[in-house]
Amino acid sequence: MPIYEYQCSKCNEVTERLQGIHDPPLRKCPSCGARVQKKMSSGAFVLKGTGWYATDYAGKGNGKESKKSPSCPASGEKAASPACAGCPKAE
Repeated sequence: MPIYEYQCSKCNEVTERLQGIHDPPLRKCPSCGARVQKKMSSGAFVLKGTGWYATDYAGKGNGKESKKSPSCPASGEKAASPACAGCPKAE
C-alpha cells in the first residue's frame, strides 16, 4: 500500500498515512482539525545489494567485464557481424 502525505493549511503539520488506492483521502488535520491537502512526494524505490539487478543489469561501471557487441564493418573492424549483413554502410 502506498504512503500518502497530507499538509495542514492552518498549522502546516505534515501527516503520513498508509492507505489503499480506493480508501477515501484524509480531509481534516489530526492535530487541529483544519483542512489538509495531499502532497506530491517522490518515490522511495531503491535497488541495493547483490540481487538480480546488480548481477544481471548493472554491467555499466561495476568493475566486471561486460560483453562487447560486434561492430559494424563500416567502423573499421575486420570481422563483420551477422547483424550488419544488410547495413548500407558495409557496402
